[in-house]
Amino acid sequence: MTWAQLVRLPTVFTAMADIFLGYLLTKPQVDLHTEWMFFVLLAVSVCHYWTGMIMNDVFDQDVDGRERPGRPIPSGRIPATKAIRTAVILNAAGLGLAGIVGEKAMLTAACLTLAIWLYDGVLKSTPLAPIAMGSCRFFNVMLGASSGSMEHLWCPQVQVALGLGVFVCGLTIYARQEANESSRPQLTLATAVVAAGLTILAWFIIDKQQAQLAVPENGNSALILLAVISLTIFRRLLAGISDPSPERVQLAVKVMLLSLVTLDATIVLFVTSNRTYAILTAALIIPARLLARRIPMT
Repeated sequence: MTWAQLVRLPTVFTAMADIFLGYLLTKPQVDLHTEWMFFVLLAVSVCHYWTGMIMNDVFDQDVDGRERPGRPIPSGRIPATKAIRTAVILNAAGLGLAGIVGEKAMLTAACLTLAIWLYDGVLKSTPLAPIAMGSCRFFNVMLGASSGSMEHLWCPQVQVALGLGVFVCGLTIYARQEANESSRPQLTLATAVVAAGLTILAWFIIDKQQAQLAVPENGNSALILLAVISLTIFRRLLAGISDPSPERVQLAVKVMLLSLVTLDATIVLFVTSNRTYAILTAALIIPARLLARRIPMT
């Protein structure tokens, strides 16, 4: 349980959903059951995600000692040196597994590693922190796509990864003062950035639907789902702006984190003719929500 708290176990399912999305963007007609690279990339993503979560707390141990003394490292339940060793092993394992998949996967995993360590160790307290965190999500989606071909820069994978990266950038801005009362202007800015990320995803669906690159009814269903998810998110965001207390802000952050799974599933529904994969992606929210009852996500 202590290690589950350290890596914020419920949130890892959002990273796994990115791999579903990236892989199926690249290979929409594939049978996942026979794709060993898909399962390896899932493991790569988990290793990198847990590396980031552990090192986040390692670098934050002094702040957590004041604001969250019950966290595993400041409470002494997990020594910082042991946490660092575990993170390094996980990171190395992730890079090694990516190398098995191929050169592009290895390069993408290396970019993800750089983004993680830059965010945790260098940029977290700077204005660039949200961009660094958004880039982590961007590269995680691209990791899922790294086993396939990328014919040109502005390919579907990049468009969708950018939308999710911008969304997470806004999420990070929103969560920056979640342990204390947040600034309303900061929460308002974050809401605008989140809206920009969702707009990029909506534009992707509309653009590809008009180009007849997807099944029409899938596009309509995806847009409806995206609208419902967006309304749910903005309801919580606006509630946090109205009352910027830690409880309201942390609830909005939790909703946005869980929404990453449903956003991924929505795009999967759009790009594949097999709706089972959209259901499987969306189903990742079940263990995330169940675990979130006992393990804080933020």
